[in-house]
Amino acid sequence: MQFFGRARKGGTVSNHPGVCIVSCGLNYAAFNAAILSERVGSDARELTNRIDIPSSYFHPRNLRWTYWLCDDYLDKPVRREARAIFNRCGLYPLTEAPGMYAERLAPPSRVLPEVEVRPLSDPATRAAFAWITSVAFDIPHAICNAIYGGETAWTDDFLGYVAYFHGEPVATTAIVEQSHLVGVYSVGTLPDYRRSGFAEATMRKVLSETRERTGVERTVLQSTPAGLRLYERMGYRRITNFNVYITS
Repeated sequence: MQFFGRARKGGTVSNHPGVCIVSCGLNYAAFNAAILSERVGSDARELTNRIDIPSSYFHPRNLRWTYWLCDDYLDKPVRREARAIFNRCGLYPLTEAPGMYAERLAPPSRVLPEVEVRPLSDPATRAAFAWITSVAFDIPHAICNAIYGGETAWTDDFLGYVAYFHGEPVATTAIVEQSHLVGVYSVGTLPDYRRSGFAEATMRKVLSETRERTGVERTVLQSTPAGLRLYERMGYRRITNFNVYITS
């Protein structure tokens, strides 16, 4: 999520007690986020406090935003109360995102298309990444271009890739490299190429190159409901769940 705070000059990433605030500086909720960063346990009042912190940041700036909450950071009684607590604070359920882990990928269960995977190393590949992400996730193209089209955030451990098929861009994958694992993000495919193995082929090529370069094989990701079966076939298992809330 910190990528969005680094993508533009107007973006910010700030850490507060128990919560991280990421803002892209644009009025688009998906790219303005608060992430619960420490356990709340059984204290419902503390959860309210950690919602108030980002609320006091985003509301004066008139920015819509989301709150990402890992189930494992709440004891069960507070987990059951969480929706009502968020509703009282003006946030409402948006989606659930299963957190998934793979020690190593399982072998492919089908023949995958041959794709050429290019890193985001020039304006053309960044523009292709922004376009595919816009179409795949139904995000306004101007927003995607402002976030993904520049080179500001594509440095160090944030790496993006576009897959080409017969010379045409068709799919994306992004990764965040850590010393002991790799996070996988922004896996998207153009509608005409879905259910044909392009997302899997792209991920496997990117992660194979990363493993050869770094020696790191463990990977994590947050799945959409639509991608869950694909990731399970690839060897990922669900280990937690993220609930995402959004301002009205």
